[in-house]
Amino acid sequence: MGDLVGALSGLDLELGESSDVRSALRTLLGRAFASDMRFLGAVRAWQEIVWSDPELAAKHRAIHAWTGARVTALFAQLQQRPGARQDADVGALARAIDAMFWAFLAEAMVVSKPELERWLDSATHLIYHALFLDPQDKDAKKKGGRR
Repeated sequence: MGDLVGALSGLDLELGESSDVRSALRTLLGRAFASDMRFLGAVRAWQEIVWSDPELAAKHRAIHAWTGARVTALFAQLQQRPGARQDADVGALARAIDAMFWAFLAEAMVVSKPELERWLDSATHLIYHALFLDPQDKDAKKKGGRR
Protein backbone atom coordinates (compact mmCIF):
# COMPACT_ATOMS: atom_id res chain seq x y z
CA MET A 1 0.00 0.00 0.00
CA GLY A 2 2.94 2.30 0.60
CA ASP A 3 3.99 1.81 -3.02
CA LEU A 4 0.45 2.54 -4.20
CA VAL A 5 0.25 5.72 -2.14
CA GLY A 6 3.65 6.71 -3.53
CA ALA A 7 2.41 6.18 -7.09
CA LEU A 8 -0.77 8.13 -6.35
CA SER A 9 1.19 11.02 -4.85
CA GLY A 10 3.21 11.25 -8.05
CA LEU A 11 0.09 11.38 -10.18
CA ASP A 12 -0.47 14.77 -11.82
CA LEU A 13 -4.10 15.74 -11.26
CA GLU A 14 -3.93 18.89 -13.36
CA LEU A 15 -6.26 19.03 -16.34
CA GLY A 16 -4.50 21.96 -17.92
CA GLU A 17 -6.41 24.66 -19.73
CA SER A 18 -8.23 22.32 -22.09
CA SER A 19 -11.58 23.65 -23.22
CA ASP A 20 -12.82 20.06 -23.52
CA VAL A 21 -13.11 19.35 -19.81
CA ARG A 22 -14.87 16.03 -20.30
CA SER A 23 -12.09 14.59 -22.50
CA ALA A 24 -9.40 15.91 -20.20
CA LEU A 25 -11.18 14.38 -17.22
CA ARG A 26 -11.52 11.01 -18.98
CA THR A 27 -7.80 11.06 -19.85
CA LEU A 28 -6.94 11.84 -16.23
CA LEU A 29 -9.14 9.01 -14.91
CA GLY A 30 -7.61 6.56 -17.38
CA ARG A 31 -4.10 7.62 -16.41
CA ALA A 32 -4.88 7.36 -12.71
CA PHE A 33 -6.46 3.95 -13.02
CA ALA A 34 -3.62 2.63 -15.21
CA SER A 35 -1.18 3.62 -12.48
CA ASP A 36 -3.27 1.86 -9.84
CA MET A 37 -3.59 -1.37 -11.82
CA ARG A 38 -0.06 -2.43 -10.84
CA PHE A 39 -1.24 -2.73 -7.24
CA LEU A 40 -4.43 -4.75 -7.62
CA GLY A 41 -3.20 -7.70 -5.57
CA ALA A 42 -2.05 -5.45 -2.75
CA VAL A 43 -5.36 -3.57 -2.71
CA ARG A 44 -7.36 -6.78 -2.64
CA ALA A 45 -5.24 -8.23 0.20
CA TRP A 46 -5.40 -4.93 2.08
CA GLN A 47 -9.18 -4.86 1.90
CA GLU A 48 -9.37 -8.38 3.28
CA ILE A 49 -7.16 -7.73 6.32
CA VAL A 50 -7.59 -4.04 7.11
CA TRP A 51 -10.57 -4.42 9.43
CA SER A 52 -8.97 -7.14 11.53
CA ASP A 53 -6.15 -4.86 12.72
CA PRO A 54 -6.90 -1.49 14.40
CA GLU A 55 -3.54 -0.04 13.33
CA LEU A 56 -4.19 -0.96 9.69
CA ALA A 57 -7.75 0.37 9.95
CA ALA A 58 -6.36 3.73 11.10
CA LYS A 59 -3.92 3.76 8.16
CA HIS A 60 -6.78 2.85 5.85
CA ARG A 61 -8.83 5.83 7.05
CA ALA A 62 -5.79 8.11 6.66
CA ILE A 63 -5.21 6.91 3.08
CA HIS A 64 -8.86 7.52 2.20
CA ALA A 65 -8.77 10.96 3.82
CA TRP A 66 -5.69 11.83 1.78
CA THR A 67 -7.07 10.55 -1.54
CA GLY A 68 -10.41 12.21 -0.81
CA ALA A 69 -8.66 15.53 -0.16
CA ARG A 70 -6.84 15.28 -3.50
CA VAL A 71 -10.09 14.55 -5.33
CA THR A 72 -11.81 17.42 -3.49
CA ALA A 73 -9.03 19.80 -4.58
CA LEU A 74 -9.41 18.67 -8.20
CA PHE A 75 -13.19 19.13 -8.12
CA ALA A 76 -12.84 22.56 -6.47
CA GLN A 77 -10.46 23.54 -9.26
CA LEU A 78 -12.96 22.31 -11.87
CA GLN A 79 -15.72 24.27 -10.17
CA GLN A 80 -13.86 27.46 -11.07
CA ARG A 81 -14.24 26.79 -14.80
CA PRO A 82 -16.92 28.33 -16.99
CA GLY A 83 -20.15 26.34 -17.00
CA ALA A 84 -19.51 24.73 -13.62
CA ARG A 85 -22.30 24.22 -11.13
CA GLN A 86 -21.49 26.65 -8.35
CA ASP A 87 -23.87 24.90 -5.96
CA ALA A 88 -22.22 21.47 -6.34
CA ASP A 89 -20.99 20.08 -3.02
CA VAL A 90 -17.49 19.14 -4.18
CA GLY A 91 -16.55 17.62 -0.82
CA ALA A 92 -19.46 15.18 -0.79
CA LEU A 93 -19.00 14.38 -4.47
CA ALA A 94 -15.29 13.76 -3.93
CA ARG A 95 -15.95 11.36 -1.04
CA ALA A 96 -18.45 9.42 -3.15
CA ILE A 97 -16.17 9.26 -6.19
CA ASP A 98 -13.14 8.34 -4.09
CA ALA A 99 -15.07 5.45 -2.51
CA MET A 100 -16.32 4.39 -5.93
CA PHE A 101 -12.80 4.29 -7.35
CA TRP A 102 -11.48 2.24 -4.46
CA ALA A 103 -14.34 -0.20 -5.11
CA PHE A 104 -13.48 -0.20 -8.84
CA LEU A 105 -9.90 -0.99 -7.98
CA ALA A 106 -10.91 -3.92 -5.80
CA GLU A 107 -13.02 -5.35 -8.64
CA ALA A 108 -10.62 -4.59 -11.50
CA MET A 109 -8.95 -7.99 -11.27
CA VAL A 110 -12.14 -9.77 -12.28
CA VAL A 111 -13.45 -7.58 -15.11
CA SER A 112 -12.45 -7.38 -18.73
CA LYS A 113 -10.60 -4.40 -20.14
CA PRO A 114 -13.67 -3.32 -22.18
CA GLU A 115 -15.81 -3.44 -19.03
CA LEU A 116 -13.22 -1.41 -17.12
CA GLU A 117 -13.24 1.17 -19.93
CA ARG A 118 -17.04 1.38 -19.66
CA TRP A 119 -16.67 1.97 -15.91
CA LEU A 120 -14.26 4.82 -16.55
CA ASP A 121 -16.52 6.29 -19.24
CA SER A 122 -19.47 6.15 -16.83
CA ALA A 123 -17.45 7.70 -14.02
CA THR A 124 -16.38 10.50 -16.36
CA HIS A 125 -20.01 11.11 -17.31
CA LEU A 126 -21.10 11.11 -13.68
CA ILE A 127 -18.39 13.52 -12.54
CA TYR A 128 -18.84 15.84 -15.49
CA HIS A 129 -22.60 16.14 -15.06
CA ALA A 130 -22.30 16.55 -11.30
CA LEU A 131 -19.91 19.47 -11.77
CA PHE A 132 -21.04 21.11 -15.02
CA LEU A 133 -24.31 22.42 -16.36
CA ASP A 134 -25.77 20.75 -19.41
CA PRO A 135 -26.20 23.06 -22.42
CA GLN A 136 -29.98 23.20 -21.89
CA ASP A 137 -29.37 24.15 -18.23
CA LYS A 138 -27.12 27.01 -19.36
CA ASP A 139 -29.78 28.22 -21.81
CA ALA A 140 -32.49 28.12 -19.14
CA LYS A 141 -30.26 30.00 -16.71
CA LYS A 142 -29.58 32.71 -19.31
CA LYS A 143 -33.31 33.10 -19.90
CA GLY A 144 -33.97 33.20 -16.16
CA GLY A 145 -36.12 30.11 -16.28
CA ARG A 146 -35.97 26.80 -14.55
CA ARG A 147 -35.50 23.46 -16.11
